[in-house]
Amino acid sequence: MIRKRTIEEVDLRNKRVIIRADFNVPLDDALQITDDTRIRSTLPTINRAVDEGGKVILCSHLGRPKGKPDPRLSLAPVAKRLQRLLGREVIFAPDCIGREVEKLVARMKPGDVLLLENLRFHPGEEKNDEAFSRSLAALADVYINDAFGTAHRSHASIVGIPKFVKDVAAGYLLNKEIKYLEGAVADPMRPFVAILGGAKVSGKIGVIENLGKRVDKVIIGGGMAFTFLKAMGLEIGNSLVENDMLDFAKGIQEHALARGVKFYLPVDCVVAASPEHGAETKIVPVQEMPKGWYGMDIGPASVKLFTEAVQNAKTILWNGPMGVFERDAFSRGTLAMAHAVANAYALTIVGGGETDDAVHRAGESESMSFISTGGGATLQLLEGKELPGLAALPDQQR
Repeated sequence: MIRKRTIEEVDLRNKRVIIRADFNVPLDDALQITDDTRIRSTLPTINRAVDEGGKVILCSHLGRPKGKPDPRLSLAPVAKRLQRLLGREVIFAPDCIGREVEKLVARMKPGDVLLLENLRFHPGEEKNDEAFSRSLAALADVYINDAFGTAHRSHASIVGIPKFVKDVAAGYLLNKEIKYLEGAVADPMRPFVAILGGAKVSGKIGVIENLGKRVDKVIIGGGMAFTFLKAMGLEIGNSLVENDMLDFAKGIQEHALARGVKFYLPVDCVVAASPEHGAETKIVPVQEMPKGWYGMDIGPASVKLFTEAVQNAKTILWNGPMGVFERDAFSRGTLAMAHAVANAYALTIVGGGETDDAVHRAGESESMSFISTGGGATLQLLEGKELPGLAALPDQQR
């Protein structure tokens, strides 16, 4: 189990504390924040630094501005929302490095909060440029990483700054992510059930392999289920399939069964005559998929089967929706699984991204033990791989 030095072990009084947060929030056309979960998730770390009398400097990326300023991807709306959530002034810097920023930092008093402009407005961020890393590090005495969502990136603000700052530690959110995701996989309460969905098997190879050795049950849904069904010799119509993954899918299923792992695939599905909106739909058993039709969601019998499979679970890890849940006609399978997972008497861990959206839509966010803020980082940790952002932080002193 990874144990990193945390913010609680660092003296913050009167120190300039740079916190790498993940404020990569969705914005609408009017540049209003539509979901501030990621901002709220970092509040405990920010409040700790403020309460301890640190001079708090926040930095983050937003979107993909490709190394140059883009006013539509400014962090100004985040500064505004943060000010409301913290109930104190948040000074917004016009850039993340340079004379102007240095002057603002020099004027800071203990308890002040300053948000730097989008890190990715500089090409040095994604290139992990040493000069850019040093410029950011020069603003601080302490570096805290609380951005789990980008911990799988080797960027300047993730792996560069820690080389040039003496005091380095993990924030509360980052620590919590490691604890839940690592803990679930390393030492789960059993039965341990993994629910894996989403479009492609290829995107989850490492996760399927790593979890396959540790779980008691695997439930496969979403587009990736059709690769498994085709590997069993079934007709899947025009459903999403990865033909180069058929042998892998077959092998995974055989290995699981050989180890006594229960392996669940859909027994029926909602199919559509075409992927267009308003196309004719029907529910069919997986053995009767009509040629030329598209599998879009798991059907009611699969929902019943999967719901029963999670009822006795003590740990449930869910990553990936059961169908094209963004469209109402194909959302029932995913929403039903959200309710089933929420109702289980288990430690429930939801693996970020689309699954997080689905759980929100089902109104079950409060019922889950933990919802990860990471997408790619969550998958990488579940694959058992080391994340560059975690490797850059010192281990806890025993």
